[in-house]
Amino acid sequence: MKLHEYQSKQIFAKHDIPIPPGRVATSPEEARAIAGELGGRVVIKSQVLVGGRGKAGGIRLAKNQREAEKLAREVLGMQIKGLPVRKILVDKAVGIETEIYFGITNDRTARKPVMIASAAGGIDIEEVAATTPEKIIRAHIDPLLGLQNYNILDLAIGIELPREHWRVFNQIAKGLWNAFQGSDATLAEINPLVITDDNQLLAVDGKMVIDDNALFRHPNITEMRDITTENESETEALKHGLTYIKLEGEIGCMVNGAGLAMATMDIIKHFGGEPANFLDIGGGANAEKVAMALRIILKDKNVKSILFNIFGGITRGDEVARGILKALEEIKPEIPMVIRLVGTNAEEGRELLANANMITAETLAQAAQKAVEASTRVIEEV
Repeated sequence: MKLHEYQSKQIFAKHDIPIPPGRVATSPEEARAIAGELGGRVVIKSQVLVGGRGKAGGIRLAKNQREAEKLAREVLGMQIKGLPVRKILVDKAVGIETEIYFGITNDRTARKPVMIASAAGGIDIEEVAATTPEKIIRAHIDPLLGLQNYNILDLAIGIELPREHWRVFNQIAKGLWNAFQGSDATLAEINPLVITDDNQLLAVDGKMVIDDNALFRHPNITEMRDITTENESETEALKHGLTYIKLEGEIGCMVNGAGLAMATMDIIKHFGGEPANFLDIGGGANAEKVAMALRIILKDKNVKSILFNIFGGITRGDEVARGILKALEEIKPEIPMVIRLVGTNAEEGRELLANANMITAETLAQAAQKAVEASTRVIEEV
């Protein structure tokens, strides 16, 4: 779950990370009033859950109230990467002398959180990593000990931060760690953390991504979810306990188990196809859940064939088959469907599907090949 900048900065502020004064506006008139409260010179920042807002013109500097209202009207009418701007953050403008990247994420290879700092702030950290990796300083955090002062000192020295800022940098680092850990985040990022023209450290931007699996522990954060910016099918899947991510391919996938789903997508690509989605129905999926998953897949008009790859352990093959048949009765899809069904009650499931005009396969390789061939035929016919 991604948080908007203003939401991330609200969490930062609770953990003693200094941020510029500002408020959210939903109209040009409201932006003008906030600009007046902040002294006139403000930054108008679009609140959309995508990167590249600045390059798209979604971040603008206003010199006074009147200009703030004018720019707010322009930004609120924008679409950035297909997402409409419905809210803007009006922050007090500050003079910037130095920009620093500062963030925490999980290093899966090291199996530890890692705090990252770079003197090349203000631009994509991925670009810095690719072009000038020596500018990225990392400090792995022992999850049992937590963030230590020596971790912070290593980062401060690595980015050549002036010594006069070490105390506040220490405060910000500990605040960011507490925000990251306390929110069950997978990313907490300040880009940029700036040294202002009056020699203060300030987090002028913020980004947090929260682990969906931990949201039950954070009802206050769950309430921040902006479903208007999320894919409709992904939101629908979430309501029914399904893990669905839309992709750009033509072969719909319904699989039980995240690892098996990844393997299924890989083998589809191996045989020349492109997966249209990641969809994990999970263990113990019943007929209702399977039917809902199929409906969600079929909402994607790009899907030209569907591959079911079900390994029955907790999930029963006959329940999966009943769910498929239930959905077929309601939707009556015209695209070909390939099923590989093995494990618990697989024979019963295959018997139920025998008259459903589905293509069957014994191995995953065979199933993937048949799904790719079927989608190719549909595309050629169209």
